[in-house]
Amino acid sequence: MRPFRNLLISSALLLACVQTVAAKPLPDLAFKDLNGHPQRLSSLRGSITVINFWATWCGPCRNELPRLADLAHRYAAKDVRFIAISVDEPKDQSKVAPYLSTNHLTIDAWLGADIDTLGRLHLGNIVPATIILDRDGTPIGRIEGEAQDTDITTYLDWLLSDRKATPPKPLIRRF
Repeated sequence: MRPFRNLLISSALLLACVQTVAAKPLPDLAFKDLNGHPQRLSSLRGSITVINFWATWCGPCRNELPRLADLAHRYAAKDVRFIAISVDEPKDQSKVAPYLSTNHLTIDAWLGADIDTLGRLHLGNIVPATIILDRDGTPIGRIEGEAQDTDITTYLDWLLSDRKATPPKPLIRRF
């Protein structure tokens, strides 16, 4: 009986540590929208938010972005925001708006992220990468690599249900 109790206690402590990593507040980083207006992560407080980091040159990003735009449309009435933040280099940022337009992707887009930004947000160093924030702006989940729709909807549905079910994993790796 004692080994089972020790295993149970160890598992609970490990889960608490993993949940704590996901709940660290984000630094209030600054970006620009496609019109050049300044945007800050702190401006997202008040809404559940899905932030996706992507690049025009990234194949998995190009696969994922249309699905994110569809999810953004599906969850718009539920006060969920989707922001696609490009990690394209400054010399390539002029490609972002035409790419979104050509592919009929209606999603809020910001510019000015880079691989260092991903590290500061504990997202590793690959794109695509996604972070889900609760209404307080606290990260509750991170997805490294191309997210599946169910990865994102699981987080969103959990938050929209006032966290009544078992919480989703704080980190999903898809690479």
